[in-house]
Amino acid sequence: MERRPGLPLLIAACAGLLAFAAAAEPGPASLRSDLDAILDRPALSSAFWGVEVRSLKTGRILYARNSGKAFRPASTLKLVTTAAALDAFGPAARLRTTVETASRLDGEGRILGDVFLVGRGDPTLGGGRYGDGQPLRPFEEMADALRAAGVARIEGRIVGHEGLFTGERRGNDWGWEDLAWSYGAEVSALSFNDNSVGLKVAPGEQPTDPAVLEPVPPSSYYRVASTVTTAPPGSKTELQLTRDAGTSLIRLSGSIAVGEEPWQGWAALEDPARFAATAFLEVLETRGVRVKDGVATSSAPLPAGLRELAAHESPPMAELVRSVNKESRNLHAEALLRLLGARLTGEGSVAAGRIAVGEFLRRLGVTTEAWGLEDGSGLSRSNVVTPGGLAQLLVAMDRHPHAAAFRDSLPVAGADGTLKTRMRGTRAEGRLLAKTGTLALVSALAGYVTTSRGERLAFAALANGHVNPTEALDALDALGALLAR
Repeated sequence: MERRPGLPLLIAACAGLLAFAAAAEPGPASLRSDLDAILDRPALSSAFWGVEVRSLKTGRILYARNSGKAFRPASTLKLVTTAAALDAFGPAARLRTTVETASRLDGEGRILGDVFLVGRGDPTLGGGRYGDGQPLRPFEEMADALRAAGVARIEGRIVGHEGLFTGERRGNDWGWEDLAWSYGAEVSALSFNDNSVGLKVAPGEQPTDPAVLEPVPPSSYYRVASTVTTAPPGSKTELQLTRDAGTSLIRLSGSIAVGEEPWQGWAALEDPARFAATAFLEVLETRGVRVKDGVATSSAPLPAGLRELAAHESPPMAELVRSVNKESRNLHAEALLRLLGARLTGEGSVAAGRIAVGEFLRRLGVTTEAWGLEDGSGLSRSNVVTPGGLAQLLVAMDRHPHAAAFRDSLPVAGADGTLKTRMRGTRAEGRLLAKTGTLALVSALAGYVTTSRGERLAFAALANGHVNPTEALDALDALGALLAR
């Protein structure tokens, strides 16, 4: 896919808002010195740190370091996208995928023309990596609805319609190494199974046996060429996954040792709408509905006179947002950004989504002079935000009508999501709710923490330029534990 270079959209700030560091009141001396000791560890001497800590009760800044400077946020940017989505749609909103036709159903059970599978931005269709292991269930339910309506044959095509979203399916400045994996999957208004295939590779019974491959869901849409072999017990498992550019041919190579647990990975597929339409056609045919002319895709305006034959609804927006933040799902965040654009401007593009996010941040009073946004997930290396701006957003969302849904979406230290194994046994366990962020040379953590005295704080901590990610994560965890004391 052609990737057009672009400059980040700089979001203009409202006049008269206070500057970050200049407005910071001196925090407790002990907090300052203890946080400084964490951030100034010799192992992180190359890191550039940006931190802001605020009291949720008073809004007072308790600690600030470079909080008005621009930092790459990685996935902490999802806080911005999900907050804007909750504000725009509300926690109860659902997204619908429909099966529609403008053609007549005759007395012999034939639809005399095309049937449209219409995507309206639901990134949860089929569940994907965090689903229930039955990705085809929505298509099975819709196929059963067609059978119940008397449909036995479609004298046309299954058309996967993705016209709600426009523009590039991937973000500017995503890395080439991201594109074969589900976290770098293409974005479409008609998405299915995270626009990816799950692959499980298990060893054979004896050394040199071919490995056992199980793809989910099975489909003729993609091919997997595996040369993975079984290695002797105790050998190191080494697997490589690649996907030929512009195709849905996945290549697996390497070896997996006898007795090893299966390896599992998720490979992104090209052209999500065609993947969805193909999977739906295959389900229809297993249900006894024959399709004469195969599949097609379209972004053109839908024809007049359509009537709905079947539909599937997403979980509520609160659950979708929870999935984005708990599990850091890039595809879902990117869909939300485009949905925001469609809601505000009628155009489901990244550019329109950035405008919608900018309007939301201005309305909340978030200072964004140094911000530049490229995508909704944080995967772009060109995104920049300020720790002070993230902290302002967190304070504002704590007072928002949908504050509870926003807080509930965040990983809990030592309990779930991307913080499930972090800060266990510290005072932060169960009391720190925060979004993580990780890219090459970027580690970040931003959210809420309740101290042992019952004081509630908002914080944003971002490290850029470090060369030791383990030390950076340890420092962020130490910071979280310190704030919870």
